Amino acid sequence: MLPLLILGPGGRGLVAQPLPAATRSLLPVPTAVRWGAGRFPLKAQWRVQMQALRPDSSIQPAVAELGQWLSRQTRDKRLTTQFVAFGSPADLLIQYGRPGQVTNPAEDESYSLRVTPMGVALSAPTSFGVLRGLATLRQLLAGEKKTYYFPETDIEDAPRFRWRGLLIDVARHFQPVPVIKRNLDAMAAVKLNVLHWHLSDDQGFRVESRVLPRLHEVSGQYYTQAQVRDVLRYAAARGIRVVPEFDMPGHTTAWLAAYPALASNDSIYGPAQTWRTLNIALDPTRETTYQLIDQLLGEMTALFPDPYFHIGGDENDGRQWRRSPRIMAWAKKNGFVKDNGQLDKHGLQTHFNRRVLQSVTKYGKKMIGWDEILGPGLPPDAVIQSWRGRKGLADAVKAGHATLLSHGYYLDLNHGAATHYLNDPLPADLALTEAQQALVLGGEAAMWAEFADSVILESRIWPRAAAVAERLWSAATVRDVPDMYRRLALVSQELETLGLQHKIAPEQLLLNMAAGQDAGALRTLAAVLEPVKDYKRHFQGMLYTPQTPLTRLVDAAPAESEVAREFGVAVDALLARRAATASGPLPADAPTRAALAAVRGPLGRWATNDPLLQPLLTSVPSLGEYAPLSVRLSALATLALERVQLLEKGQTPPAAWLVAAHQQLDAARAPAGQAELAVVPALSRLVLAGTRVE
Repeated sequence: MLPLLILGPGGRGLVAQPLPAATRSLLPVPTAVRWGAGRFPLKAQWRVQMQALRPDSSIQPAVAELGQWLSRQTRDKRLTTQFVAFGSPADLLIQYGRPGQVTNPAEDESYSLRVTPMGVALSAPTSFGVLRGLATLRQLLAGEKKTYYFPETDIEDAPRFRWRGLLIDVARHFQPVPVIKRNLDAMAAVKLNVLHWHLSDDQGFRVESRVLPRLHEVSGQYYTQAQVRDVLRYAAARGIRVVPEFDMPGHTTAWLAAYPALASNDSIYGPAQTWRTLNIALDPTRETTYQLIDQLLGEMTALFPDPYFHIGGDENDGRQWRRSPRIMAWAKKNGFVKDNGQLDKHGLQTHFNRRVLQSVTKYGKKMIGWDEILGPGLPPDAVIQSWRGRKGLADAVKAGHATLLSHGYYLDLNHGAATHYLNDPLPADLALTEAQQALVLGGEAAMWAEFADSVILESRIWPRAAAVAERLWSAATVRDVPDMYRRLALVSQELETLGLQHKIAPEQLLLNMAAGQDAGALRTLAAVLEPVKDYKRHFQGMLYTPQTPLTRLVDAAPAESEVAREFGVAVDALLARRAATASGPLPADAPTRAALAAVRGPLGRWATNDPLLQPLLTSVPSLGEYAPLSVRLSALATLALERVQLLEKGQTPPAAWLVAAHQQLDAARAPAGQAELAVVPALSRLVLAGTRVE
């Protein structure tokens, strides 16, 4: 038996054995796990016994779904779930105390899971703990030849943070209910427990309002209130809370299209047809603004049962307020003008926030806003969600506000999973008292949807969001990046079995682009591309609207290229073999031969790919913009193969060769079609290894 891995209370401190041997296929890593040598084999009949002081109606369907999943994965149509009475033999015994309360942000999600050669036992204080334990049990399934089993183990588990969220923006690109439900399934699989539903923005208001119906009517695509309740039930059955966001006073162009009286000027608007930050804002000086907001909040707070309600509050620079003589006159009269005569924009927005907070509080909710709302005069019970940096989080807790971290978890910026994984809501160098640390509720991954429609949304969220899920569930000491990536690949496969389309949809886009021709060479190129990072896609010459089809190669390319990452690992392994020899030819031992093969294999494919791809690039006009990337990939791969040969012989490249290499590397870093070659950093390390400019 392996030694027990124990992490401190709430998973906050490592007090026992090293981690990697204990992680196996589990993500997030549990608080404590002990592995045994035995196993419990799956048989044709999956007998389940459930014992609860107060039963929860969501548990039996969850157990039945797990049984169906086991049947599909084991390809055993005979495997059926049978619920048996107390005292009867059982393969899975579930014991819990009471139903979890989806309206309780501090609900107990802890569980104990034990697998022995005799069966599986899962116990928890609440049904939510049972759901988390079932997610872990699913990840334990293993196979050997035609035999499937659960390995012997003893797990004690509880989350480090109580708020582990995923924001999905449905305002920029509307996401139909089936898409939302698939993402809820994925969230449950990795123990995320809050869906932050960004329901309004400049481009649309996405919920039916019976009080103010023009809000949804002018936007066209929206959820009926019946659909909202359906999603809420679906989420609750998975132990997931749903927090709505209706952004204000900025990001409200769609509101003004419906109700022009809310505007800060006399302009007439339609829902925005651009992704630019418009700095269009509600008028904070008129009582009619607050009367309409109160009407809306009265309706929406009744529709959404969660105790928290998000009012946005971000990215309003106050320009419309400054340009309005009427608003400036009101501001001067009411003390929102600085000594230099300029508008105190932050003070006026704080006034707006306080008025909105009155309505939020009246309807029994706690207000959340982005970190721009933080400032003097903001009541301490407002929750701050920090997206602009760690300083916002630190300032908020020092001012006594509960906080959430989203900075560093923006999935739409196309950074690698490791970047998110190593970003901690409570890093060791953040100087906070114990009381201030307790105000950090957790965090949320954020998927803003300017460049993610319903087809490719899942490929932009998964599997990288699972890295955030582990950061928010597991101990701060769980930081082994290579092991995370190993398990992330397993999670990605698991999500496929749950119906996620994060791999299927991009592949279908490639097939569509190939227009009936062989897509193999296109697939090879796409696999090593990534969309440009951060917000660069907004500023590279193409004007996007909400109607722009997202069907280009950049949309089919992965947010993080697994092929490029694995190639980088192979390059580093080869260079480590070179470093071990100091100088001279590479050794001819087995590890070196394996390292050479791992590098040469991909290089050989890439070096010969461009001639195979050129006919498709020239015959399909929409693909032509990616021809430079294809040419550069093949050229760089050829160059790298030459460098590998020199490394193998222990030879240094000639000066002229290095000059040409630098030119090729510089050219390869340039994007095309808003995509970039993700293998360039690894190729640069390989090509320049051992040179003075390495």
